[in-house]
Amino acid sequence: QVQLVESGGGLVQAGGSLRLSCAASGRSFSMHAMGWFRQAPGKEREFVAAIDWRGVNTNYADSVKGRFTVSRDRAKNTLYLQMNSLKPEDTAVYYCAAGAASPIATMRFYDYWGQGTQVTVSS
Repeated sequence: QVQLVESGGGLVQAGGSLRLSCAASGRSFSMHAMGWFRQAPGKEREFVAAIDWRGVNTNYADSVKGRFTVSRDRAKNTLYLQMNSLKPEDTAVYYCAAGAASPIATMRFYDYWGQGTQVTVSS
């Protein structure tokens, strides 16, 4: 059974940092892109960042460029999201996704999803 388990969410003040992790089990995603999406209350789920299978090519939403960094450890089958200079508008449930052929921003190209981790940024 394939599982993606996110961790590292929490409550942080504006300007602070958090590091999210997503541990995959049940199969290897070393040859697939992985990504992060988020969903704020009352809003649709949106793309945050993604990384290709080699860990070389990345893709970011304009709203997080320069503040967030996506990375992966292929050996550990784990995805990361380093979030710096957090803003209240970053408050959302953050979801890990895997299985895309490239670091694309479109949700339907990802086959597997985690349950999400809450990130709350206070002003």
